[in-house]
Amino acid sequence: MDEQQLIKGCINRNRLAQRELYEKYSRRMFAVCLRYVNDKETAKDLLQDGFVKVFTCLDSYSGIGSFEGWMRKIFVNCALEYLRKSDVLKESSDLDNLPELPQPESSVISNMSAAELLNIIKQLPAGFRTVFNLFAIEGYSHKEIGEMLGITESTSRSQYTRARQLLQKQITNLYK
Repeated sequence: MDEQQLIKGCINRNRLAQRELYEKYSRRMFAVCLRYVNDKETAKDLLQDGFVKVFTCLDSYSGIGSFEGWMRKIFVNCALEYLRKSDVLKESSDLDNLPELPQPESSVISNMSAAELLNIIKQLPAGFRTVFNLFAIEGYSHKEIGEMLGITESTSRSQYTRARQLLQKQITNLYK
């Protein structure tokens, strides 16, 4: 089935189409969930919740733009909803006490694989990791991030800056 047939089948509650859609996108959407929660069991729960939302809201997909991008937004929102409910974002609100960190050599970063970098991102505190993912990977503005997370735009900018500094420190320590 092509993507349009798959979508139509899912809208019509065709189990075979739903299974095919799940199999086609579940690995990528699981990776999205895992980037935000850093716990496989919670990411599995978010994956399930996300697909339930995809299947129930599928008729609202307009067909304009990337279907995968539309789905990704649902999974990101599921992860953010979980983070807001579990209140993990409050941990990183006091950012002024972190020391400035040295910049790693650019050659070090260029020699890293995407998997290595994602593994280091997973080690960030939840609030930093969330803002970093939303800004650097998903492409949201700091204003949008502030609205999504219930923080100020400047807090989003500050958390992103600190996340980058912590990543730089981790990369420097890893390649010493």
